[in-house]
Amino acid sequence: METTFIFFIIILIMSIVIHEVAHGYAANMLGDPTARLAGRLTLNPINHIDIIGSFIVPVVMFMTTGFVFGWAKPVPYNPYNLRKGRYGPAIVALAGPFSNMFIAIVFGFLIRFGLSSGMSSSFIEIFSVIVLLNLVLAVFNMIPVPPLDGSRVLFAFLPYKFYHIQAILERYGLLVLLIFIFSASHFITPIINFLFTILVGMSFF
Repeated sequence: METTFIFFIIILIMSIVIHEVAHGYAANMLGDPTARLAGRLTLNPINHIDIIGSFIVPVVMFMTTGFVFGWAKPVPYNPYNLRKGRYGPAIVALAGPFSNMFIAIVFGFLIRFGLSSGMSSSFIEIFSVIVLLNLVLAVFNMIPVPPLDGSRVLFAFLPYKFYHIQAILERYGLLVLLIFIFSASHFITPIINFLFTILVGMSFF
């Protein structure tokens, strides 16, 4: 149990670090050097770890629900420096989930094509956890509730006449998110399992 938990946390931390660095690189490519100047374009976990999101929440969730989710310190960026106008923040937001999906696809295909060539059960287990956690991060972060990435995408395409919805979500988003975090497994587990089956060729749950 302890070994499994530590193993999950290590993979989770590295996955969310890559997620945040992807945000920073996207912002930098769109003309905003804030993350680069702040030294956040690094895979060193020390520069990204958030005590609550990287340790406390994952521990509580793992012990109470068996579901693991977490976050790192958000990479800073200045939306006014971004090219692409109102769509710049959406592109930066999408970079995080896309990075997790890319990792999931790579390791999922390694499992799928490695099984026939005699991949050891240990590697299959490790790669399976990597695929699972990165799918969780990708799917969960696309929920359109602040401060998740999905909200930035929603706001970018939301007509101006509906911007009062943005104000409501930003006001109560954290409360909704906290409630959703501890009940998320019931909603997104089928989605995660579906995607996992497509990538790996077998069900995880």
